Amino acid sequence: MRLKRLAMSALLVVFAAPAVRAEYIVLRSGQRIAVIGYQILDNSYRLQVKGGTVDVPIEQVLTIEPEEIFTPVPHVEVSQEPFGELIREAAKRYSVDADLITSVIAAESNFDPKAISRRNARGLMQLLPTTAAHLGVKNIFDPQENIDAGTHYLSDLLLLYKNDLALTLAAYNAGPERVHRYGQRVPPFAETISYVRRVKQTYSQRKASAPPAKIIAGGTGAAVAPPTKTQSGQF
Repeated sequence: MRLKRLAMSALLVVFAAPAVRAEYIVLRSGQRIAVIGYQILDNSYRLQVKGGTVDVPIEQVLTIEPEEIFTPVPHVEVSQEPFGELIREAAKRYSVDADLITSVIAAESNFDPKAISRRNARGLMQLLPTTAAHLGVKNIFDPQENIDAGTHYLSDLLLLYKNDLALTLAAYNAGPERVHRYGQRVPPFAETISYVRRVKQTYSQRKASAPPAKIIAGGTGAAVAPPTKTQSGQF
């Protein structure tokens, strides 16, 4: 009963507020809670809603669906954002657009260098320990190493998928093996579909409000063979 009251209160607060970039948490009871962010704890989701947070047991969450309404966000120069210098350095080193790196970090960890997912993906760009080790990372929580390795991986995926951004992001989230399994298409997972949409939306908004620039450049590293595990640990 307490959960139901909290969920309904959250819904009232969200629906009374202007539309923002969000997702829906769908409960097994049939309720849908619009959230602007969420964090996975040991046995629950901590949902960020307008006015506060709501904790929901994991077993009560059926799925996560993207919201179709997005409000444009103002462009902020990479140099004025967290870890901007590290992002610019990695962008130059691997020929990947800094705005794309920033968009991925925002979706993966919301710029939290200590973030850990339920699948043990870690750091700003949510690297699995096996992926990080393959890319030579010594301290996965070090922002410089994490951003460098995550950007390196993005560069490899851009090369592998010939700069197809949707496939690159899908592979970053669900793993190249799953993209291959579904015929070189975005896998039909709600979380992956939502992830690709969110990153592309943020990236498009940044490019639309920025001075004219080259959107993305192909990676300089060799293409990587499809791993058997997911990159960002979302499944």
